[in-house]
Amino acid sequence: MEVRFKPDVQAKLEQMARESGRPSDEVVENVVADFFDDLAFTRETLGRRYDDLESGRVEPVAGDEVFARLRAKSAARRASINERI
Repeated sequence: MEVRFKPDVQAKLEQMARESGRPSDEVVENVVADFFDDLAFTRETLGRRYDDLESGRVEPVAGDEVFARLRAKSAARRASINERI
């Protein structure tokens, strides 16, 4: 199989190959293999989470509520750090 890259991507690939001391085709193969592994993991995770929602094991949380919870956690963490200072 032959793959062609845009010049900027090709330059990054060649630099990575030089820095790692490995041939560029080996670098590409490793990147593609890692991508497929990550994609499979993500699909499995999303499938499990979807199953959890469908079965009722977990309840969905509205986006606004999620952001509110994150802001509250962040504020609490900042307050805790400021108390130690």
